[in-house]
Parts: sequence; structure tokens; C-alpha cells
Amino acid sequence: MNTPLVGKTILLGVTGSVAAYKSLQIVRNFTEAGATVQVVLTVAARRFVPELTLQVFSGRPVFTDLFDSHNDVVHLSLAHAADLILVAPATAHFIAKMATGLADDLLGNLLLCARAPIFVAPAMDVGMWAHPAVQQNADLLRARGVTIIDPVVGPLASGAVGEGRLADESVICQAVAAHFSVSEQLAGEVVLVTAGPTHEPIDPVRFLSNRSSGKMGYAIAAVARQWGARVILVSGPTSLACPVGVERIDVRTGEEMKRAVDARFSEATLVVMAAAVSDYRPQNPATGKIKKTGEPRTLFLEPVGDILKQLPADRQGKVVVGFAAETEDVVENAKKKRHDKALDLIVANDVTAAGAGFEVDTNIAFLIDRHDQVTALPKMTKIDLARHILAAARQIRET
Repeated sequence: MNTPLVGKTILLGVTGSVAAYKSLQIVRNFTEAGATVQVVLTVAARRFVPELTLQVFSGRPVFTDLFDSHNDVVHLSLAHAADLILVAPATAHFIAKMATGLADDLLGNLLLCARAPIFVAPAMDVGMWAHPAVQQNADLLRARGVTIIDPVVGPLASGAVGEGRLADESVICQAVAAHFSVSEQLAGEVVLVTAGPTHEPIDPVRFLSNRSSGKMGYAIAAVARQWGARVILVSGPTSLACPVGVERIDVRTGEEMKRAVDARFSEATLVVMAAAVSDYRPQNPATGKIKKTGEPRTLFLEPVGDILKQLPADRQGKVVVGFAAETEDVVENAKKKRHDKALDLIVANDVTAAGAGFEVDTNIAFLIDRHDQVTALPKMTKIDLARHILAAARQIRET
């Protein structure tokens, strides 16, 4: 037998859903594919699925309590032994705990310690899955690099029919297997990513900036790490959590970002400049807070150095990807920018389009390569767009 799961250790977290009984088939599918499965149950899950049966199916002890082992750091040992963590089924309650970082049980604790990719398969009633709070929590997890295996439409425990039913056990296992089949796509690569806005100070309490949230750059960093790369993320100010396993360097201004990129550029084999660096900065920032006088004030601006344009001319085989946030003539403006900055690939989008641009979890983009070939992509999540961008960059690197 030769499947992507052979020799892998999957930690399966089971939460208190009626669908918990399906974890038995998930365990069986994984073990038949050659994986080792370690099951962790929440207290509520024990009401729905027999602990002993899971132990028999997995061939391993089932853990349920943070303090039920002679190992005082069981949450660390379990988390660090896993090649991948799957929570299936995941209730609305547990998804909320993950989103807020609550760790009041064994599964919650080990998820905070995890360095392995995390997959979550929700299961709940249709009204619960559609609730804005649940959707926001799921979006937050996606932004952190967690893979959500969306529930499907089907009959639910309440008797209703709708979206909320746990994805089929075979689909869940295929998603995990697919992860391992592509997780080495960037093995051996060092990916340098910039993300977020920059803040250019006016005085100690005010600054010039833009609407970038950093979500696109963080998605690229998360996918690159999942695909086996060593990832260096140079991040402007953002509230986003650093993707698991990624080295993050925090900067504030465009000049600080340039210095960080220059310092790490030589290590990289692939550079993705997704940050929205301010084009201008105040010429003479005030050293003290500017007081309100009611009189008009004039702010003199000077250009911020163009990080992309100032990269070394000899890039030693590195693939360099840039971004173009446009409001008109998107493709033509992006092609000009790609030529001006000698980019191997540019990702262009119309930031005024619904579902694209800043502060949202989706994007609509054009990929333009070094031959000016244009690939128009439909609206998709930024995680999915990150996969397209990295796959295109990898193809360029191989040609």
C-alpha cells in the first residue's frame, strides 16, 4: 500500500456533536490508508461516541482529560507528535473556543501548542452554521491558515434539511490525504513574504497609512508553509495571528520594511511582495503631538523608497512576485508595473470591485506572467488565491 498517509500521524479531535459517531469511520479510513491515528475526545464527545470503540479502531489509548495521564505535559507531547490535526466533527461552541484561543480542556490546549497543519470539519444545525458569529469565527480560523472542510446540505439531527451536515467521511479523509500529496510542493524553498500596510508617522500619535489588512500576505505565508517551504514573513502593523511555523518580522514604516527585506533577501528563493507600502510619508514628522489650533495646516510629503524597484538587479534565479491594486485599466496598469519592476509575476485586482481588495476574505485577481500571459481568476477566498499564486510562481521557477 502506498498512499500519502502512510507513516503519518493524524491527531483526531472529536467534539460533542451527534455526528461524533462518524469519527469511527474516519479512524478506520485513516488506519486503512496507513496512518497512525491518535484520538482526543472532549468531555461532551464522550456522550456521543464510545471511548473504548475508538481505542479498538485506532489501536491506541484515547485521551480525554488534560490530567488523565502520567505525562504532565500530555498536551505538548500529543501536539508535537502529530503530522496533522483534524477536529471532526467540530461544534459551533468548539469553533468559537478555537477562534478566541480558549484552552479549558486537553484538545484546546494542544491546539495552542500545535505546529502541524490544522483541519476542521464543522457539524451543526443549519441555523447555527449560517449565524454571523459562527461564520466570522470560521473566517478567522481560515485567515490563520486553518483548513475548513465545509459542511454539506443534508438531513440534520433536528429533522431539518440544510447546510450543516458533516462532510462525508471519505471526503474528509481525501482532503487530508490531498494535503500530504501537495505538502512538499515547495520543499527546500525559502519564501520571503511581505504583508500588511505601513504606517508613516505625522507625529507620535498620528500616521499616514492605507486600508490593507494583511490578509492576502498572511494567506500566502500560511499556504507556503503548508507546502513545505521555510517562510519569512515581514509584516506591517496588523491584528492577524502569525501562521503556524512561520517566522515573522514586525515592522512599522516603509523604510523598516525595506531594511528587513534587504537583510533577508539573499536567503529567499521565492519573494512575494504582497504588502501595501505607503507611496508617500511626511517630510518632517513632529517629535511631539501636534496640537489642534483650528487653523489649516499644510503637510509636506516625500516619496517612500520603492522596495520592489530597489531589489538587486542580479536576483540569482529568485522568482519575484508583486501586486498591483488598481481602480481602472487593471491589466494594462499591472503589465506596465511588471515591466518597470522586472517582476516574474504580478497579481492585479480592482480594489473597487465587490468581494475584492482590502479588508475582505475574498479576492478577484489577474495573474500576469513574465511573458504578459494573463490568467483571469474568479472570485475566491484569499487562501485559494494564495494557492494559485504559489503554484504559478513554482511553475515559473521550474521553467
